[in-house]
Amino acid sequence: MAEVKSDTPLLPPSSRNLPDLRKSVKLKYVKLGYHYLITHGMYLFLSPIVVLISAQLSTFSLKDLHDIWEHLQYNLISVILCSTFMVFLSTLYFVTRPRPVYLVNFSCYKSEEARKCTKKVFMDQSRMTGYFTEKNLEFQQKILERSGLGDNTYLPEAVLNIPPNPSMKEARKEAEIVMYGAIDELFAKTSVKPKDIGILIVNCSLFNPTPSLSAMIINHYKLRGNIKSYNLGGMGCSAGLISIDLAKDLLQVHPNSYALVISMENITLNWYEGNDRSKLVSNCLFRMGGAAILLSNKSSDKRRSKYRLVHTVRTNKAADDKCFSCVTQEEDDDGKIGVTLSKDLMAVAGDALKTNITTLGPLVLPTSEQLLFFGTLVGKKLFKMKIKPYIPDFKLAFEHFCIHAGGRAVLDEIEKNLQLSPWHMEPSRMTLYRFGNTSSSSLWYELAYSEAKGRVRKGDRTWQIAFGSGFKCNSAVWKALRTINPAKEKSAWMDEIHKFPVDVPRVSAI
Repeated sequence: MAEVKSDTPLLPPSSRNLPDLRKSVKLKYVKLGYHYLITHGMYLFLSPIVVLISAQLSTFSLKDLHDIWEHLQYNLISVILCSTFMVFLSTLYFVTRPRPVYLVNFSCYKSEEARKCTKKVFMDQSRMTGYFTEKNLEFQQKILERSGLGDNTYLPEAVLNIPPNPSMKEARKEAEIVMYGAIDELFAKTSVKPKDIGILIVNCSLFNPTPSLSAMIINHYKLRGNIKSYNLGGMGCSAGLISIDLAKDLLQVHPNSYALVISMENITLNWYEGNDRSKLVSNCLFRMGGAAILLSNKSSDKRRSKYRLVHTVRTNKAADDKCFSCVTQEEDDDGKIGVTLSKDLMAVAGDALKTNITTLGPLVLPTSEQLLFFGTLVGKKLFKMKIKPYIPDFKLAFEHFCIHAGGRAVLDEIEKNLQLSPWHMEPSRMTLYRFGNTSSSSLWYELAYSEAKGRVRKGDRTWQIAFGSGFKCNSAVWKALRTINPAKEKSAWMDEIHKFPVDVPRVSAI
């Protein structure tokens, strides 16, 4: 029997005392009620006015309506002027309003089994090439063990060969396999014919051959001669969302058009063979992959499309020297070309993210969150109050998050700073584990994961956010037009989605 403490009150506290709200009321529901009240405040304020106007109109008799009609008959000029003005405003609205952009469907490339590269195979191959010192082999092993990558990622044939045989021919071969594989699946899903494509945008940061990648696609699929084609290079892992933003702008001026967007990276010619540690990290993280996305501005496609593009926000920090040089393709002391990742990368990425969400926040956050943020900002700046800046709860604005799977450290920082749950981070972490860093296409593997899990419901909002050299941080917001039934989907995840999620240890020994 527990001992009774001497300071335990013998009588209950007076009933006149206020109850402890933290114990008697679930603050979660108080907070939800507050958000609802603030966000819908305007509607709640206008509702009584609408009721009063409706009540007044309901008192009108047929004679009153007849008197109004008689009055208008003798003011023909006023009627004509008002009608003309209304027609003008209606025409102006329909002409100037932005065309809705729909995501009809997308596909992600999944390589054949022969291209799989376990972490052990990676280290064995690296050791057999003879390129790396023993210390740098140990360094790569430590990076791999903490990377968050699993044993089923893919590398191109030229890199897996002993010795590796990178060449322009092999790089073109990799590009063709990835691009055509994703596009073939997309055309099969949508039943769109190649000749229907009016806009083509391809982004690949480090491989820019002549003829271009977009020209290769036009030649292979015999796309029409007046197609608007673009080839984006050197724009890093965030180029996929730059392509979406460009497609959105083009679809505003080209009615009844389809836009095909290809996002990928090429590993073959960008495998680093030197011993500069700042360039070896990319070897450990980047893997083979790509995605094809079909966008449309046709009103007839709304019913069959998966998503509608709501917002795109682009942030570019290239004017700052530190941001500009934090990810650089350059030669090492021995003339070997690789991509240098600066030690300032995480700080630069954080600064770019802050700028991006500051712009995006007012577009997507509930009014309640914006007022809380503004209130703490005023209190801190104007009244010099010692309070922490309020971090908006983006979970109130989005149901799904697709964060570029650049590496475990990046995902950890974003999870902490945006106060996301493991459930929200799951698509990004599982994509990194299963496919590695596939550069600009990783966002689409993540969205495909959410679909394969049956998580996407009609009306759900998805935030895609990616980082890239320059330095850039770009966002896209999509709204689901229908509930995605995974049983009817064909994607890179479908034949193995039952195995996920998996536990990814902080250190996975090789």
